[in-house]
Amino acid sequence: MSEIFWPADYVPGFTDNFCSNEVIVAGLTATELWPFLNEPERWPTYYSNAADVRFYDGKGPQLQAGMRFFFSTFGFPVEAQVVEHVPSIGGQPARVAWHGWSGDVGAPDRLDVHHAWLIEDLWGGRVRILTQETQKGAPARELAKADPNPMINGHQQWLDGMVAAARAAKA
Repeated sequence: MSEIFWPADYVPGFTDNFCSNEVIVAGLTATELWPFLNEPERWPTYYSNAADVRFYDGKGPQLQAGMRFFFSTFGFPVEAQVVEHVPSIGGQPARVAWHGWSGDVGAPDRLDVHHAWLIEDLWGGRVRILTQETQKGAPARELAKADPNPMINGHQQWLDGMVAAARAAKA
């Protein structure tokens, strides 16, 4: 199976917080799931923790390499820039990742994240969705101590919602 590509400053284990969620389901493909991830305006329709999606510079509604966008999640207003964008073509895994931030540089409430996604078809008509996020800053240190972990639980809701939305669209 494929893995996430990490920028040097965001390698898991060397940041303040890390979460990883994965599902493997039968009956869907990476191509069928891709629009539900690649079009952020869809996120609030199946994931209650995403809101206020907007794009900059006349871009959107689909993500693309280098584009800036905004959304709210986990109580944070997140500015984001896509740093990796590879659609599922020819059986290759789909990949999207963004650097997200909230707060001013140097501020005590500054949060920086690298949020990466991988969607890959597996043998037997299955698909794997992996999302991992590393975080830096005081808010990340607080999130890492929370029990239950809001990042793990929230991202699992995102995955489950995406699968349900893709299944409903296919029906």
